[in-house]
Amino acid sequence: MNMCVPNHHQNSEMLRSSTEEVTPDDNSNSGRSSVLSPLDYGGKQRSPGLTSSLPSPGSDNANTSSNHFFPASTDRFAGLLRRGKTQSLATGSSSVTTATAASVIVAVVEGRGLARGEIGMASINLKCPEMVLSQFADTGTYAKVITKLHILVPLEILMPDTASEKGKGTKLYSLITENFQSVGFTAIQRKYFNERKGLEYIQQLCAPEYSTVIMEVQVKYYCLAAAAALLKYIEFIQNSVYAPKSLKVIFRGSEQTAMIDSASATNLELVVNNRDHRSEHTLLGVLNYTKTPGGERRLRSNILEPLLDFDTINMRLDTIQELLQDEELFFGLKNAIGHFLDIDQLLSVLVQIPNSVFALITLMVLKNCCTALLKAYSSSLEDNRFDKILKQIKTVINDDTNYLKGSLNMRTQKCYAVRPNINEFLDISRRAYTEIVDDIAGLVDQMGEKYALPLRTSFSTARGFFIQMKLEGVALPDGKLPADFIKVTKQKNNYSFTTADLMKMNDRCDEALREIFHMSYVVVCQLLSTVHEHIHCLYKLSDAVSMLDMLLSLANACTLSDYVRPEFTDTLAIKQGRHPILERIAGQQPVSNNCYISEGSNFVIITGPNMSGKSTYLKQVALCQIMAQIGSFVPAEYASFRIADQIFTRIGVDDDFETNSSTFMLEMKEVSYITHNVSERSLIIIDELGRGTSAEEGVGICHSVCEFLLSLRAFTLFATHFLELCELETLYPNVENQHMEVQHTRSSDTGTECVVYTFLLSRGSSEERNYGLRAAEMTALPLTIIQEAKAIAFKVSQQHLASNHSDPETQRQKAVYHLATRLLQTARNSRLDPDSLRIYLKSLKTQYEAELQVAGEPVSIETEKE
Repeated sequence: MNMCVPNHHQNSEMLRSSTEEVTPDDNSNSGRSSVLSPLDYGGKQRSPGLTSSLPSPGSDNANTSSNHFFPASTDRFAGLLRRGKTQSLATGSSSVTTATAASVIVAVVEGRGLARGEIGMASINLKCPEMVLSQFADTGTYAKVITKLHILVPLEILMPDTASEKGKGTKLYSLITENFQSVGFTAIQRKYFNERKGLEYIQQLCAPEYSTVIMEVQVKYYCLAAAAALLKYIEFIQNSVYAPKSLKVIFRGSEQTAMIDSASATNLELVVNNRDHRSEHTLLGVLNYTKTPGGERRLRSNILEPLLDFDTINMRLDTIQELLQDEELFFGLKNAIGHFLDIDQLLSVLVQIPNSVFALITLMVLKNCCTALLKAYSSSLEDNRFDKILKQIKTVINDDTNYLKGSLNMRTQKCYAVRPNINEFLDISRRAYTEIVDDIAGLVDQMGEKYALPLRTSFSTARGFFIQMKLEGVALPDGKLPADFIKVTKQKNNYSFTTADLMKMNDRCDEALREIFHMSYVVVCQLLSTVHEHIHCLYKLSDAVSMLDMLLSLANACTLSDYVRPEFTDTLAIKQGRHPILERIAGQQPVSNNCYISEGSNFVIITGPNMSGKSTYLKQVALCQIMAQIGSFVPAEYASFRIADQIFTRIGVDDDFETNSSTFMLEMKEVSYITHNVSERSLIIIDELGRGTSAEEGVGICHSVCEFLLSLRAFTLFATHFLELCELETLYPNVENQHMEVQHTRSSDTGTECVVYTFLLSRGSSEERNYGLRAAEMTALPLTIIQEAKAIAFKVSQQHLASNHSDPETQRQKAVYHLATRLLQTARNSRLDPDSLRIYLKSLKTQYEAELQVAGEPVSIETEKE
């Protein structure tokens, strides 16, 4: 619950001292920086649910802490905060209050000296009281920092002022401001990045259920420093502090999830469609059948950061399998989850809690579940604190209080949310309000009788109560409205107006409402103080609901298409796999393809004409890998995956005007990023490398990049038009050539040859030549140009086409290598019974002998007689 406390001492001190004269800070940024005025936040309305004030760590009371952190005048704020590339806060509305979707503030700090590259991050979502800490070592490209920030979608980024000094900005600062130009940036004095204060904050604020995080972070000095600055800044912009033991604090290291850089997430269209940002044709759109905002947030986060832990993935798969097999459990949970609102928001909006706590009762369908994950959530929801909270709320809040559409309905709900006889002054104010509303209705009736007109009372937020009239077959006296009616608006036969008496009654009504809302606020604050000791179980409820919602969504996606449960081995093997997004877009079933990558053949070169489906196939493999690692079933007949710690893609050949990068330079930057960050367990997707330069240079760069990647055990899919790269199969035993098949047909009428794309993947390199010229023939290019291009292309191909034949010794070594890797793979992953294993080993022997015969070697393998 957002247990924020207004810091009244701090506010009054700031207002009292704001007129003092001081010399502006010489170190403040000129030009774009803006100074925070103490009046900017002083008048903001606080959300309900506020408790006793919490002194800042290391201070005797909240007042002394405030005076130390907040300087005595507006000019001195320049020494504390220096803002660049962000909205001016002197207008009375901050970037925090004007943003709609983004609601996360992030603090980032980097180590100095020998610790450079060690990153500490802390983030808080303003919509729910959760602080996420992380600390990790990053490379010189700061790929992990940029990726994490892209996932968080920050509203504002905080960094030490030493990182952003004019002319001396660090590389990390430059990269962040370059990649997040539309995000507010705030520089804070380095002294507020204090790890000791950060640990004291967490010890005071962390909810008891999450107190184990203190053991995790007490030596993570950089994330503690970021937490100290972040909490202090939140205290400043909101003019409030979090109540003790009310904050959910978690530590999330980078080693717990796979890393997908922002460029790869964009290329694969994981959460945003590249053609239409509003389109749902993304992986998130395919899998998203969630009922709650928390479930959707969790699904999005998991897609962008897939899991690495085999046991966690399997627990999710077990749960989805049980949901698919037990219809009663599936539909029971689906119905229950649909009753929940956004639990994170409910932690600070108590008026909606009765409905959701009631929905908690329906989650008892979990009692008969079998899988470990569902059992764990079932036991966590059997908490008597829920009953205590419900009982406390029901003593104060009316049972029928709910969210209703319409401003008048919602206003009425707010007025009567608190039960009668709780607060005598509240009851008096409500009676006064009721009498005024009755008087307004009576006044309108009297006016209608007086002028014999069909008048009715209406309400809008802007005008309050006003009068409406629809004339149908009724003529106005003298053709115009009576003089008592003022502020008249007309739309066809509909009239809207008011009177002087009605405007006075509206003023009295607003005054009564202010009294009611103030008294209700006082009552809710008192309720919160009693509920607070049990409120922490709502964190468990929020976690359970969002996770169950996500798993139900993944199970729901399985019911709409033919998905299969994946296995996890040392091999990437997909039988009849389909592109999950294309399957949802296409009116018919897309062409399915197989995929096989193992340690013995971990580098696949894919060739084929333009438009034959190479890019779609590459994306299909990557998307299936991500689906499997978030615990989802995948669109295939069979699927086995090796857990990938990083997924890289290099797709597309566009210029980047923002960074002044040509097509080729952009390719080189992306490949450089891959080569610097790749690991032995990465999955690499490269499509059309080297197309932005000459053919000779392109082949050379592709060849050298391939040889670098061949030295690793990473799984690589490399699509290219450079057929020279297919020779790598004769040089390296772990390279395999594959191609997209096309068929040639000849028209019986005109005799012209046509190309039919099958979109099927086959072994070997492509035999197609000059397919670019065939594509050109489909356009309006003159025939003479096409014929001359064919002649020149034939001469060039005769000069550069190399032989694909290798010497017998290379083929023999390749056969031995393939046999050894297949035997190792069988020993690690096989679950065959003895008879089936014997048959499989015989097939390996036969295959090995066939490869030796092709190489011209005598067969020398010996086996024991059965």
